[in-house]
Amino acid sequence: MKIRFLYLSLTILIFSCTSQQLSQTVGALNEALNQSAPLTSGEAASGLKEALIQGISKGANQASALDGFLGNSKIKIPFPPDAQKVANTLRDIGLGNEVDKFVTTLNRGAEEAAKEAKPIFVNAIKAMTIQDAFNILKGEENAATNYLKRTTEQELINKFTPVMETALQKVNATKFYGDLVERYNKVPFVEKANPDLTNFATQKAVDGLFVLIAQEEANIRENPAARATDLLKRVFAEQNTKKE
Repeated sequence: MKIRFLYLSLTILIFSCTSQQLSQTVGALNEALNQSAPLTSGEAASGLKEALIQGISKGANQASALDGFLGNSKIKIPFPPDAQKVANTLRDIGLGNEVDKFVTTLNRGAEEAAKEAKPIFVNAIKAMTIQDAFNILKGEENAATNYLKRTTEQELINKFTPVMETALQKVNATKFYGDLVERYNKVPFVEKANPDLTNFATQKAVDGLFVLIAQEEANIRENPAARATDLLKRVFAEQNTKKE
């Protein structure tokens, strides 16, 4: 019935449209006919993967930019909590500026490492099954991010650790941290400290990336303007309709 009505409308418009208007009308009709067909599970999965890759690309680009971590209070990496006594003691003896410089280099390391993050996440998304994707579409607002974190976090950390280690060395954060701890350990009567900087920074960097991905997932689900392709528009429009 819907298709008959569309064709009838087109017939009427043929006699009242210019050639340009007619072309636009035909295009609109084709789009309407395409959208009238229900989405298959494969299309829904493809749409979700597009959304996730879009979110990851945007999130990774934000994180790897200058001040991507340092300038974002939601993901800024602080002085390691296990070594907070190191920071407090160094501030007490007049080395607060050195502590602040270290936090800057720590976040610069995360920003450097984030440049290598996108392909790791993308490969994980491409391995997602159609059923996984379909279930996520019917899930909570952050279902995709939670799924990705649940199923890939440890693998991401394993792959990301050497990247972060190299990045920290590149910006001299490792040496800077070692120098700070060495100064701290020379303070009389303190308990010696040497927390693992790489593991701490890696976990915080991965956590920060997930925060950015979750923000973009929410944006795509809630904001039609953020859906960059026709498939994304169809997938999330249909899901929004089902929830209403």
